[in-house]
This record gives sequence, C-alpha cells and structure tokens, in this order.
Amino acid sequence: MKLVKVAAAVVNQTPLDWQGNCDRILAAIEEANLNEASILCLPELCITGYGCEDAFLSADVQRTALAMLHMIAPRTRDMFVTLGLPMSYRGVLYNVVAVLADGEIVGFVPKQNLAGDGIHYEPRWFKPWPEGLRAEVELEGRTYPFGDLVFRIDDALIGLEICEDAWVADRPGSRQARIGVDIILNPSASHFAFGKHEIRQRFVLEGSRAFHTSYVYANLLGNEAGRAIYDGDAMIASGGRMLAIGSRLSFHAYLVTTAVIDLDLTRMYRARSDAFRPDYQGSLQPVVRVPFNLPEIEPEPVHFVRAAWETGSDTKKEEFTRAVALGLYDYLRKSHSRGYVVSLSGGADSAATALLCSLSLRMAAKELGFGALKESLQFIPAAKEAESIDALVTATLDCVYQATCNSGETTLQAAQQIAAAIHANFHHFQIDRLVELYTELGAQALGRPLSWATDDIALQNIQARTRSPSVWMLANLRGSLLLSTSNRSEAAVGYATMDGDTSGGLCPIAGIDKAFLRQWLNWMEITGPAGFGPTPELNAINVQAPTAELRPQESKQTDEDDLMPYELLDAIERAAIRDKQSPLETYRQMMALFPQYDEQQLAVWIERFFKLWSRNQWKRERYAPSFHLDDENLDPKTWCRFPILSGGFERELAEMWRAMRGEEEG
Repeated sequence: MKLVKVAAAVVNQTPLDWQGNCDRILAAIEEANLNEASILCLPELCITGYGCEDAFLSADVQRTALAMLHMIAPRTRDMFVTLGLPMSYRGVLYNVVAVLADGEIVGFVPKQNLAGDGIHYEPRWFKPWPEGLRAEVELEGRTYPFGDLVFRIDDALIGLEICEDAWVADRPGSRQARIGVDIILNPSASHFAFGKHEIRQRFVLEGSRAFHTSYVYANLLGNEAGRAIYDGDAMIASGGRMLAIGSRLSFHAYLVTTAVIDLDLTRMYRARSDAFRPDYQGSLQPVVRVPFNLPEIEPEPVHFVRAAWETGSDTKKEEFTRAVALGLYDYLRKSHSRGYVVSLSGGADSAATALLCSLSLRMAAKELGFGALKESLQFIPAAKEAESIDALVTATLDCVYQATCNSGETTLQAAQQIAAAIHANFHHFQIDRLVELYTELGAQALGRPLSWATDDIALQNIQARTRSPSVWMLANLRGSLLLSTSNRSEAAVGYATMDGDTSGGLCPIAGIDKAFLRQWLNWMEITGPAGFGPTPELNAINVQAPTAELRPQESKQTDEDDLMPYELLDAIERAAIRDKQSPLETYRQMMALFPQYDEQQLAVWIERFFKLWSRNQWKRERYAPSFHLDDENLDPKTWCRFPILSGGFERELAEMWRAMRGEEEG
C-alpha cells in the first residue's frame, strides 16, 4: 500500500478582508497539519474572496493578493497546499490556483473553463487559460512555472480541476487521467442551490472512478459577499468510493475534512481496466517536480456519518432553513449591524422572515456554542449582556406590527404569538392618523375626496408606504438591519409597494416562491428542522388565507383573489420565465397541469401574469439584495435580466387568444 493523507478545507471568507481571510487560511493549514495531512486543497480565490466583482481588476488588489500568498507560503512546511487568487500574466488577468510545497511556491495553474452563466460573471474579469499551454512568471526575482501543469511529489502525480473545469464535458481531469495522474484536486467556489450537492457528489465520485484517481473537492463556505451562499461542501473520493464528506452549511469559520487514500489501489484499478488507454503523447505534458517526500502513514478506517437532516425526506426544507439562516448570520456580522428589524404583519412572509432570524442565532449557538456566538457578535452591545439564547434573540430582533383601520384582530394576534414564540421584541404602532394626513394631501392636490371606487391602488399603497418611515426609524435607532419580506411570486408580478413593504437593506426570502414558503411554514409548525423541532404557534399564520389587508375589511381581500392561485402563478412563472415559453406554450402546459380550472379563466390568468411581469421589471431592479437559492431566481443583477421597457408580449398574447378561440370553435 502507498498511503497518503489528504485534506479538503472550507473557509468562510469575505471579499478584500485581507487579514481575516489570511487568518482563516492559516488556521485551516494548521489544523490539516495537526491531522497529519500531507496534501491540502483550499477553495478557489480564497485569498481575495470569490465575490470581489470589479475590484479584481485593481492592480493593488492583485499585488496585495500576491503579498498574502508570500506570507502564507512559509506556513506550508511538510505539506503540499493549493489555494486561489487572481494573477496577471502579460497584462491579462487569470483565475489562478497557487501551488505551495514545504514552505515554497512551486507553480501556478490558471483556470481553463470560466463560469459565465447565471450568477457567475467570471469572463468579465478573467480570461480562460488555453489547454496544454505552459509559461513562466517572474515574482520578486524568481521564476515559477505557470499554466496547464501537473505536479510530482515522490512518485505521485497531482492534477487540478478548478470548479467549472469539472462541470464541462471536456474536463481537464480526463486528459490528466490519460497520463496517469494519481490525485485530482478541485478548489471551488460553487454557490448553493437546492439539490446541487448531489450533482457535485456525482462528478466527484464519477471522476474518481472513471479517471482511476483519488479526488479532493473543497468549496467556499457561508454568505461571502451578500447574495451567494456557499455550502462548504468538502468531499474526498477514491476509485469510485466516497471516503469522506464534510458538514455542509456550517457556522464555523473553517472546517477541515481528511481521509487516507491508497495510491497503489487506484493504480491497480487503472492497470486492470481494459478501457484505460495511456496517452504517450500527452505524457510530454509539463510535469513540475516538487522536492517533497510523502511520509509513511498507517491505514485509517473509512467512517463518516451524514447529518440527520441530510438523509431525511425533507431535504429541501432543511436546506432552505439552514442556507437562509447561515446567510442571515453572516450578513449580520459582516455588515456589523446590531440586529434585525422585521415589519411583522401577521402574514406568512413576515412570519417566515422573523422565524429565520431567530433560527440563524439558535443554529449558530448550537453549533458554535453560546459563548462563541456572543464572541462573534461582540460588536453588538446588547448581545454582551445576554445570558441565554432567548435573551440574545430578544436583544437583536425587533418585530413591528403597524395597524390601520383595515387591519384585523386575527393578524394582530398572529403577529403577537409569533413574536412571543421566538422571543423577539414586539412593537404595536397605530398609523391611521399618518395615513389620513397623506390622504388629505392627495385630496387637496386633486380638489376632491379620495374614494375606494376611484383611487383603490393609491389608497392601498399609501398604507404600505406609511409603514416604511417608522420601521426605518426604529432600524436606524437600533443600528439594525431592516429586512423586507417580499417573496419571489410577488416579485414576478410586482405585487408589492415600492418604498413600502419592499423597504429594507436585505430581502432574505425574495429568492423563494410563495407556494413553497407556505409548505415550509406548515412543516415548521408540525415538524421543524432536525435538532430544533416545530413552532406550533405558526398555526395562527397557516390557517389564514394570505392577504395584504389594505382594503376595508368588508371587501375580504386576499392575495389569490387579487392575482390567481399561488400554485398556478408559480407554475406559470417557471414556464414563462425560467423556461422562456411563449404565452401560448405556457397556456397549453397549464391546461395539462391544472385541468381543474376553466380554459377561459386560465387564459385570463396567463395574460395577467405576462402583463404584470412586463410592467414591473423596474420594481425588480430596485428590490433589496436577496439570497440565491435556485435557478428560478428573478434577481436582475445576478440571474434573470429583462428590459425595463418592452412590448409587453402583446403579439404573443393575441396569438394565445386566437389559438384558444380556434380550439373552442373546433
């Protein structure tokens, strides 16, 4: 047996936090060293942070990243370590993995396949490195190999696939396998999305099997730069067998996952494989020889246990809870806000937002320990005095119910019950007089009284907008982060009041649809996340039909009466926006999916969706930042772009109606 201990380290970085990023990298290196790992893979661009945006183009950022690299290098004694940074070569910027061994820099490998779809914009800053090209770069009077390289330590060959490199059909790993690479390291910055872990697991396992190698995967962790959340996936596989999987969505600053691999075993798999065809021409590919000896180690049993929430039937609900909770916790501490403020209406969206704020602190306390959680929030004066997690939630979470004459006792009681259940501060503001003053100003401007018959939208919106200044004032007084509470379904059709219920610095649930959110709230009422249990008080929310409560109570206003059933709205949104189907194609699909609805009514709802979608792009452009959770995101800054002004699908909608009338006549 030729045994080697390898490690994957995940780190929770912040763009341009030079000292913090460096400290976490060094701590991960030290822990891997203490665990006697000889080879360590750290994430892509972990020195600068992945989310630096146009700051990557700054010459000073590039120089500082190299300075940090030189500071880190001496701490890699007795190890082979990879970590990422931006580097310029001949005036062109590349996304590069630096390779360090035994305290020295030994080479640089630029990324060959850039992520340029969806939330990723790498081609804006970086250029892809050509396959098979090797060059040299001079730093501080020394020359280093730079390019498509593999590395030899002892008799082991090590190759790299950098994040997107493993997601393309022509993976660099397939070429490296043909020259007999023993280990492939994959430093990644792969954003969280529902179900994405399973996809990564497949390419890690399949890469290790098909390439007859061991494969080490290390992703970033946490809410790095505001929108993207990284789940901290760490995996080590060998010959098609998973040897280790790290904890995902952790609240720790870094985690190290280790495993012992057997080079002789994967070489034996390669030797007995009739399908393996060595590439003798490819064997001329540059190999960087590293003067580093792998120590002899003892075998270790393969034993890793997945967290209970990873293996149950509620994985998506668990992922949503933990991803948003982690995102909120990181946003709070990285923005140095002193807490959260939520305008708690007694409805589903604001209840979900407040509950997730509470869970973010409770989950952090359970994993880190209450003392470590308080230490991470030491910039919050009130947190220092808290002696329990309930007291800490009270010190950092304010919920505000702002009533008008159109508000009902049901929503007030629901808001009070939820705030009490999660130990939040609860405030009850009456804003009718403020609404009346604004209404009087409008009547004065028009020279007539306002009425629901003629001024419905304006009278609704002024209530939502009047709530904004008071809740902003509370957030300012507290030094807290005001959270807006609009969901993705509302964003799709503009069912929100700009500068009203959209007010806030962050909108944690804007990336999720209303139908799922209601399912999640029911699950939270009855089951809840593993290790935390249910919140029965949510029944007061879940028994209600969602309503904005902006019209007089006798109108019995509900969201679905104003729009359409949320389940249908979300299905139309997926067809029309995610899948880019025309109104007619969407209509035909909805007929198949929702046979319980009248065809004429379906067409009316589909027309309503397309018109409202087109009219409200300006609102989506102004929404507070939100967390990216799946490929149905509507955020125009990171995922789904649409013109603010457009033809509004008039021709396509007319085609739908003609086709429907023709079907009726036939």
